[in-house]
Amino acid sequence: MSANPTDAALRRALARARDGKALDVTETVVLLQARGDHLETLLDHAARVRDAGLAAVGRSGVVTYSRKVFIPLTRLCRDRCGYCTFATAPHKLDSPFLPPDEVLEIARQGAALGCKEALFTLGDRPEDRWHQAREWLDAHGYDDTLSYVRAMAVRVLEETGLLPHLNPGVMTWRDLQRLKPVSPSMGMMLETTSERLFAEKGQAHYGSPDKDPAVRLRVLEDAGRTNVPFTTGILIGIGETVQDRAESIFAIRRVAREYGGIQEVIVQNFRAKPDTAMRGMPDADLRELAATIAVARLVLGPKVRIQAPPNLVDDEYALMIRAGIDDWGGISPLTPDHVNPERPWPQIDDLAARTAAAGFELKERLTIYPEYVAAGEPWLDPRLREHVAALADPRTGLAREDVTPEGRPWQEPDGGFQAAAASSGRADLHVAIDSEGRTADRRADFDSVYGDWDALRARLPRPATTGRVAAEVREALRVAERDPAALTDEQALALLGLAGDQNGVGADDAGLDELTRIADGLRREAVGDDVTYVVNRNINFTNVCYTGCRFCAFAQRRTDADAFTLSLSEVADRAAEAWDAGATEVCMQGGIHPDLPGTAYFDIARAVKERCPDIHVHAFSPMEVVNGAARTNLSIAEWLHAAKEAGVDSLPGTAAEILDDDVRWVLTKGKLPAAEWIEVITTAHRVGIPTTSTMMYGHVDTHEHWVRHIRLIRDIQEETGGFREFVLLPFVHHSAPIYLAGIARPGPTARENRAVHALARIMLHGAIPNIQCSWVKLRDDLCRSVLAGGVNDLGGTLMEETISRMAGSENGSYKTISEIAAMVAPTGRPLRQRTTEYGVPTPERIVAAERSDGVCQSVRRTLPVL
Repeated sequence: MSANPTDAALRRALARARDGKALDVTETVVLLQARGDHLETLLDHAARVRDAGLAAVGRSGVVTYSRKVFIPLTRLCRDRCGYCTFATAPHKLDSPFLPPDEVLEIARQGAALGCKEALFTLGDRPEDRWHQAREWLDAHGYDDTLSYVRAMAVRVLEETGLLPHLNPGVMTWRDLQRLKPVSPSMGMMLETTSERLFAEKGQAHYGSPDKDPAVRLRVLEDAGRTNVPFTTGILIGIGETVQDRAESIFAIRRVAREYGGIQEVIVQNFRAKPDTAMRGMPDADLRELAATIAVARLVLGPKVRIQAPPNLVDDEYALMIRAGIDDWGGISPLTPDHVNPERPWPQIDDLAARTAAAGFELKERLTIYPEYVAAGEPWLDPRLREHVAALADPRTGLAREDVTPEGRPWQEPDGGFQAAAASSGRADLHVAIDSEGRTADRRADFDSVYGDWDALRARLPRPATTGRVAAEVREALRVAERDPAALTDEQALALLGLAGDQNGVGADDAGLDELTRIADGLRREAVGDDVTYVVNRNINFTNVCYTGCRFCAFAQRRTDADAFTLSLSEVADRAAEAWDAGATEVCMQGGIHPDLPGTAYFDIARAVKERCPDIHVHAFSPMEVVNGAARTNLSIAEWLHAAKEAGVDSLPGTAAEILDDDVRWVLTKGKLPAAEWIEVITTAHRVGIPTTSTMMYGHVDTHEHWVRHIRLIRDIQEETGGFREFVLLPFVHHSAPIYLAGIARPGPTARENRAVHALARIMLHGAIPNIQCSWVKLRDDLCRSVLAGGVNDLGGTLMEETISRMAGSENGSYKTISEIAAMVAPTGRPLRQRTTEYGVPTPERIVAAERSDGVCQSVRRTLPVL
């Protein structure tokens, strides 16, 4: 523990708290030790902050609770926490998992008593430790514990109407994607950020892999990225120091500010239990608990809801209310607290009376807090909308106390691509974007949907400042020319350094010319002199998306003026138009629409293949693959096999951006982590679906990130051989939210574009033959420059390129074959039409493309009559 603070230090910290000034960790450590009169003052300040927060949401004088049932789905766990009596061994249980009929019986009885929450609590991944758990899951047809959790949550929704709140322990980003559609909220206690308690033998979390603080913080962040209303908290008195406690509160605050998804924070006091390793530890003092609650309130602020479990505070209800709580958590009139079985829940009427004695009214809420009920999307999945609406007061978002839950169907949303008779919204955006532009430069929810911009700035990666000496650069150029595969990352960085920084400082134009000369020689060796292109059409079937990518200017809410969703027939019509214009490929991608069934992707592919059997369907980014797999509860491999059967011929390797999570979590809010992108891509290659590979650069990244990204792409190619090309995508900044917020830079410089295209050719030589530039994002003169520095492919005629145009690209949404030829002509290199596989189109396709000039008539810009 920290040394006792001086009276002067306490007075200074209390004065700052009184004046509403931001507290730092040091001041927080001081206040956590307030006792006596100083504690009384601390409680007053915290209560004032709590009251302001309640007034701001229209709930002045209200403390909430949730009427629940506790469903202990399994008491088996792979962890060995020193204080836990919930986890046990298989021989002490009748069954490794609570059977479905018992789960439903608890839920039905709870519904009859007016409960509205089904709290699923269970041990972490017991199948990893106990063979009995693995055997039970196999025997009952479940891949893992979370598959059983998901299945039981659906049955509780359908058969009882209770709202599941899932506490399955540590979850991955993909786990959260799987579970969000079946649970309005989820939770996991952070407990502490103390590494010592995890790493030292004899401490509370030793031998418990899921109690690694870094892992648990990652879960909180992933929940925020996935837009899950999330409950977390700290556990005090388990051997942590006051410093640890303060740092834990600040860690929660950072996640709450950055993502906005922490709906409540539990401050829970340790209670020693018999038959545990920590049975001899003293209980956490209740005055210490009150001080911790008060400090948490001051640090977390008025918007975060703070809870203390009422069965653990003895008779000190009024003290906890004075400390700043505004919630008592879940209370069951039916089931015990299986985590603290020796501590029965208070009777709800008694709790209401004690709350009233402290000057507050007790009101029932749902497991999802009112603020998230009111916000709806993206926090509440559409498949749960009716379940929540049936129990929520439409005015307050609190629970309706006059209703008894009733089961209602849980299913894929109505509508979507199968049922839509007509396109909706601004379906002409693909042509109007060139003539009329976007309605506004940003979405109306710009200030909230992407998280806290100020908190984000702290994540920005810092570029290395190490300069390169001329000898290092000369040696790197020699290696690049003589043995490209031997080029080290340090040498690659030296070569990128020839471009200088984003202001051109340190540029070496002569060296850059030499770099591009070497790259162009390698290009000639690999693929010859032909400049290739494909006649294709982009079809963006929807731009409705709530993922919250901070670089994306394409995504819209369903109510935004520029939002659109195409019908299946419209998608097929556009594909047929493209085929008639000589296209050999359609490239189809869309936003992650909350109403989109996971099978809709298959419907889209089938619709195109039914209309145009011979067209190549290049469709669905890894983010869309993960979304489809999560919504159908299929594995990635199973989903990809189904997509292939539906007609998908290859995947675009988009959604890569920069394959480094330190960059990704600045650049995106809810996009899949790098490891998930890699898994989708490598799985696609294994099931026989080739892909492209991409890199979007020049935003919040550094040259080091570019080198590591290209190196990773090569490593994957050497493992799978499934990449056909590497596409470099310079960041288009004009309407990108992260640029408008002042965080990203305005894209790469011309020198950097030349350097990175050349470096990609060098680093990927012998692995990926085709290096593509994006004419949409580069001016014609820059395209010619990179063609002279390693690039051999220009991509496609596109016909409709809305994504970059929404971001402010000024290079149009299509290029005719004639325009491509005019762009390439000054290089003196031959131009050749190709297929997606870099083969030669049939004579019939070439003739059709020549007749249309590679672009269908419906998207052509109308020339004014003179």
